[in-house]
Amino acid sequence: MAGKTDIDVEGVINWFGITKRDLPWRNTTPWGVMVSEFMLQQTPVNRVLPVWTSWIERWPTPADLGAAKKSDAITAWGRLGYPRRAIRLHESAFIINRDFQNEVPQDIDQLMSLPGVGEYTASAIAAFAFNQSALVLDINIRRLFARVIDGQEHPTSAPSQSERARRSELIPADGATWAAATMELGALICKSRNPTCDLCPLAHTCSWKKTGYPKSQIVRKSQKWEGTDRQCRGLILQALRESHRATSTELKKLWDKDSQVEQALKTLLADGLIQNTGKSFTLAD
Repeated sequence: MAGKTDIDVEGVINWFGITKRDLPWRNTTPWGVMVSEFMLQQTPVNRVLPVWTSWIERWPTPADLGAAKKSDAITAWGRLGYPRRAIRLHESAFIINRDFQNEVPQDIDQLMSLPGVGEYTASAIAAFAFNQSALVLDINIRRLFARVIDGQEHPTSAPSQSERARRSELIPADGATWAAATMELGALICKSRNPTCDLCPLAHTCSWKKTGYPKSQIVRKSQKWEGTDRQCRGLILQALRESHRATSTELKKLWDKDSQVEQALKTLLADGLIQNTGKSFTLAD
């Protein structure tokens, strides 16, 4: 079992201090951190940056977003994808203002009581907004540790209790900086494809490198986009952002399969993203 001595904590922290990106949510309010964590789920940094900036300028506190229309949040979310995140963030903002005096709670259990906040997001907010030594295990951190400690190219699809326990043992005194540094190292250096091992501060102890970079036995499926229900849903939402109102007949002109449009409309209605006004559809108020 790996222990703290297997990881050059000081080397990683020093590397982070020199090379870390100047990301705006690293110097913001707890609310700004929370918004960034919602947006960064399955979405790359370069796509999040402009949207996050506009959101914080428009809704600098939970009360500001909670008082806005749901349709405004969906529209402002733009093309980030997985728009249910916008709904959950809007719902969380309302609750934070009502139940927590417009302040993002620091307690992980209280954070997890908010819509759209699971164990990972709660831990990330606790670490990055409140400097708590919470266990943060995003895919970049998990891949880094899988390679350096376990000698595996990729981690399993989800962390096990054993993995959580072993990674918790690695957290140093400054756990918040450790979380940010290991996440950055995984994102920029220990990348899923074409890692730049010659720039890694852990290359000299990396088990994956020592064993000749063995290929993972885990089959990682790439997610297609063209022709999917997600793409169809996205087109419908974008049309309603731009025109504010459209009939089913008008929306079916956007797609080559009427049945897929009909199914997309059903799921968008079920998710609370759109509403049927009788003869047409609009974004949910």
